[in-house]
Amino acid sequence: MEVITTHMNADFDSLASMVAAKKFYPDAVMAFAGSQEKNIRDFFARFSHYFLDFKRQKKIPLSKVTKLIIVDARQASRIGNFAKCLKNPGIELHIYDHHPDTPDDLKGDVEVIRPVGSTSTIFAQLFREKGISITNDEATLLSMGIYEDTGSFNYATTTPDDLEAASWLLEQGADLHTVSQSIARELTVYQLGLLNDLIKSAVNYTIQGIEIVVAKMDLTEYVDEFALLVRRFMVMENLNVLFALAGMEDRIYLIARSRMPEVNVGEIARDFGGGGHASAASATVKDMTMVEAEEKLIRLLNKYVRPQSLAGELMSHPVITVPPDISIKNANQVLTRYSITVLPVVQDKSKLLGIISRRVAEKAIFHNLGNLPVSDYMTTDVATLPSAASLADIQELIIEHRQRLIPVVDKDELQGVITRTDLLNLLINDPAHQPKNLSVADDRSYVERHRNVNSQIVEFLNKEVIILLRTIGEVAKKNGFTAYAVGGFVRDLLLRIKNLDLDIVVEGDGIKFAKQLADFFGGAVRTHEKFSTALVIMPDGFNIDVATARLEYYEYPAAMPTVELSSLKLDLYRRDFTINAMAINLNPDTFGTLVDYFNCQTDIKERRIRILHNLSFVEDPTRIFRAIRFEQRMGFTIGKHTEKLLKNAVKMNLFNRFFGSRCFTELKLIFSEENPIPAIRRMAEFDLLKFILPGLKFDKRMEKNLREIQRAMAWYKLLYLDEPFQQWQVYLFAILADSPYSDLKIFCMKFEFSERHKKELLKEKEATDKILRELGRSRRLSNSEIYWLLQERSHESLLYLIAMARKKTAKKAVSHFVTHLRHYKTLIHGSDLKKMGYKSGPIYKTILNHLLEAKLDGVVETKADELAFIKSNYPLKKQKGGS
Repeated sequence: MEVITTHMNADFDSLASMVAAKKFYPDAVMAFAGSQEKNIRDFFARFSHYFLDFKRQKKIPLSKVTKLIIVDARQASRIGNFAKCLKNPGIELHIYDHHPDTPDDLKGDVEVIRPVGSTSTIFAQLFREKGISITNDEATLLSMGIYEDTGSFNYATTTPDDLEAASWLLEQGADLHTVSQSIARELTVYQLGLLNDLIKSAVNYTIQGIEIVVAKMDLTEYVDEFALLVRRFMVMENLNVLFALAGMEDRIYLIARSRMPEVNVGEIARDFGGGGHASAASATVKDMTMVEAEEKLIRLLNKYVRPQSLAGELMSHPVITVPPDISIKNANQVLTRYSITVLPVVQDKSKLLGIISRRVAEKAIFHNLGNLPVSDYMTTDVATLPSAASLADIQELIIEHRQRLIPVVDKDELQGVITRTDLLNLLINDPAHQPKNLSVADDRSYVERHRNVNSQIVEFLNKEVIILLRTIGEVAKKNGFTAYAVGGFVRDLLLRIKNLDLDIVVEGDGIKFAKQLADFFGGAVRTHEKFSTALVIMPDGFNIDVATARLEYYEYPAAMPTVELSSLKLDLYRRDFTINAMAINLNPDTFGTLVDYFNCQTDIKERRIRILHNLSFVEDPTRIFRAIRFEQRMGFTIGKHTEKLLKNAVKMNLFNRFFGSRCFTELKLIFSEENPIPAIRRMAEFDLLKFILPGLKFDKRMEKNLREIQRAMAWYKLLYLDEPFQQWQVYLFAILADSPYSDLKIFCMKFEFSERHKKELLKEKEATDKILRELGRSRRLSNSEIYWLLQERSHESLLYLIAMARKKTAKKAVSHFVTHLRHYKTLIHGSDLKKMGYKSGPIYKTILNHLLEAKLDGVVETKADELAFIKSNYPLKKQKGGS
């Protein structure tokens, strides 16, 4: 049985979306999850020709529902008793919704989620895309949904798509007279009285510098039009933020509206169990008094309302600058090196003189003026702001006056700069896309990207690690530093994956801080001056990597990075992927604050690998292997744009001209993954195997070899032997299984193996090839023959032999050696031979080896058997004249 439903207290958008969904699911039954708003009931009463076949939820056998289609909602808590269907075996869930993502969202087998003003807009788009015709009545109903949910296109959540959809529906015959009769409603005398009471109850709160109005009222009966009253109140008083609480019967209803990106009402409504957008949301509160609800609301406002951003908080610092006497040509090199478009020109390191842009510099160079000083052509008419400037001040300069970069200046000294990108990152969800409406703040707003993750820290990390993190922050504060946990540790904390590789970044002198940290804990420290990094070795052996916030730039493609000091933001920007470009502040006052400048949390949520800038793979091609490793290990997907840039980098053949050792480090990590086969296959898809060895292909034979290696290692691990092995080496042997000895030589040279490692690998390759030929012969080998054939081989070679031996008898022979034969020892030793009267010399080795063979082949078992064997085969009379 198929059922189409929507959220409780259905409105026109949900009604229209259900009717639209029926066209895609003609066999489905339409049923409301609960009550409908009064205007919906009035609509059915006034326009009886809209015959819509709805079933009562109580008459639907919920256990027999096999497909549930949910429109205009995607939380189980909002669909009433239909949530019980989600437990049905094999239930198919199809979702159509326009609301922002929330942690409680259901995951559907089919999902159509689009960031538009109404779900009706989505269905109008689908009808257009699929060429499906609709009736006049259907067009009218969908128009009602759009007009209602966008406030007749007045709400901040309205998008160009909504207007386009409404235009198309009008072309399909939508009746705007019917729409206006249903949507535009005048207040009754009773409602006007309620509105007056609501206005009288209003209290103003100033939170983080933002005025917020909270109104409340208790009603003796349920009032359908409470949301309409809230809307009228907001318009009449021209309010920016309004929260209204209404006690009706045994419940409290919250209606929230916001015109300010600093106040995301959707977040607050969700903490009450409701939902909605950043600008409009609602919730139904049970088991709480009005006083308790109001107290909780005030607490949540103080928790979620972010302060109006000040220039000092938003700016990037320290600033990359140039002196006035530097040549335009050299200034352009600085612009290119740091991938920026504008440079402040300063005197005496901090006094701002002007700015020079890339466009001006390139034009000057084109006109052969590159050797002139930048002071000749810099722009001196530059507006600046103090660090206390507000977000409105910043917006006015960047958006209205089109100034790309704002220097932040206090007392004639340059403190930092704010770019257009900084502002967009603050105002919109994804800095990679142009904003549809800068006033819309959704779940991925600034406050979310800089949220506190204390709850995850407490929930997921053990007590010792939490104490360690807090102590690092306290030591940092005491010594005037700001310390952050960064990279994979932060990523895996958000993914709930255990990771104790702790990387700390310090704004300031990282090496100095590392020494202070080591002194505090009584540990040791190793420093790397060139990269401004240090390793703190704790008394218990635990290691902490400490780095100075730094910026890397590359002199040419695939070069080693040159490192300079920078801010945390630039330090995170230099990292390989967005998922690794987050930090957690450890200083006591802001402990647990997640710093996410680049919308990294969205990529983690959407399980996407994305680079931070377009030349990332060109500057460091090893990131290609890293992207594949992360993608396969974590079940992520390389983003489309990142994949395109990856393929471009492969075409440039950068691997043929850069350092082999760094590249091989990444290959080793791939081969050391729990299951590296998908990553190796992915490497083949990107045509990367040719860089390992020309002509290398991922064919059925290679895949079979790798599968056999996997089985061999799984078998070995089940033995629970305390004998570790290098997994990467086993997979490397398998990949090069069909390659001659000379190819491995080339491989070792290409990837800059040390002479010792090269000799070891070549020796094992030559020996295993010879052994495989021996094992491939039809003759059955004795235990002693197996022993002498395999006893010098490494664990890696033995696992490779088990995997690559094609005959069962050969596999059995090697596995028998691993589990039993290699442990065989004689009970008689050299000291025993001496007591028996044998003179020391080469004869000892001959006797003991012969004795071991006898034991392996079952000729002798006890010590008495061994003594008898020696006396029989090596009588003492044979020693006359011996050594």
